[in-house]
Amino acid sequence: MRLDGRKVDHTKLEEIRFAAVRAVQEGNTPSQTARDFGIDVRRVFEWLARYRAGGWDALRSRKASGRPKRLSGKQIKWIYDTVTMNSPLQVKLPFALWTRAQIKTLIQREIREIRSDFREFGLTLSVTSVGRLLAQLGLTCQRPLFRAYQQNPSLVEKWRKDEYPKIRALAKRENAEIFFEDESGIRSDFHSGTTWGKKGETPVVRVTGQRFSLNMISAISAKGALHFMVVCGGVGAEVFIDFLKSLMYKRRRPVFLIVDGHPSHRATTVKEYVQSLEGRLRLFFLPPYSPELNPDELVWNHVKNHNVGRKVVNNIAELVVGAYSLPLPKRKRHHPL
Repeated sequence: MRLDGRKVDHTKLEEIRFAAVRAVQEGNTPSQTARDFGIDVRRVFEWLARYRAGGWDALRSRKASGRPKRLSGKQIKWIYDTVTMNSPLQVKLPFALWTRAQIKTLIQREIREIRSDFREFGLTLSVTSVGRLLAQLGLTCQRPLFRAYQQNPSLVEKWRKDEYPKIRALAKRENAEIFFEDESGIRSDFHSGTTWGKKGETPVVRVTGQRFSLNMISAISAKGALHFMVVCGGVGAEVFIDFLKSLMYKRRRPVFLIVDGHPSHRATTVKEYVQSLEGRLRLFFLPPYSPELNPDELVWNHVKNHNVGRKVVNNIAELVVGAYSLPLPKRKRHHPL
């Protein structure tokens, strides 16, 4: 039910203003906040503008003191919608990530070229001011997830809601184990993590200047069972078959192996090997360009960022040992499946 401010006393209305602004600052969207309080979303942005101009005191029923308001609710809504509903590339900015500087550039461009309501206001914002505004809107700086633009979202959704549940039901009927398989490579010059040191002096870790690499194959079950192999060389159909043989060695239950569309997985020799097992092994394929559907990606993240990437690796043998030293995290990792 929509709230009628004319029928609410001043004290109650102040409480609603304070609560609505706090809700946005804590991460609730302005539109959801408006629905929760039964008010128009434009009113939420107006309250945010008043808060930005004069703090909590500006939200009181009496006339607010402090500096004149520099942003209207309409302008703040435009900034919020642009940042949350578009990428910088869509508005012809040079980088794919929203930064304070990029948002400042966007506002300055709009003032100069397009929006008269900004231009008439004589608005200028510093980078610090932009950051403060984003925080007041409940927006935070986050590490984004990258998705291939070739990915078909409808295929991904279909696989999650339709195909994978069928695979899981079939595996239950046939008493089969489900594994997800993936390959990855790592180089000796890959490093991750941070270290403590004196302020103003960048710490230096001495490592070899030589470069060497290896490839890794693993398969992880829905219950966390891991099968792992390191390869010094390329990963083609023959190597993949060797991995399948080691995976199936002395295995009593059938295996449903979910893989991506790599050519080695679709090779004729692989199909012939799978057929030779007479139903003990079946391959299922993920939608194209959808690594986020494969929990085996978490294995590579752990190997690279929490294991090998934090060690000093002087030769290929140490790289192999580091790759095999794979204590998986004890805490459960969230995965969409």
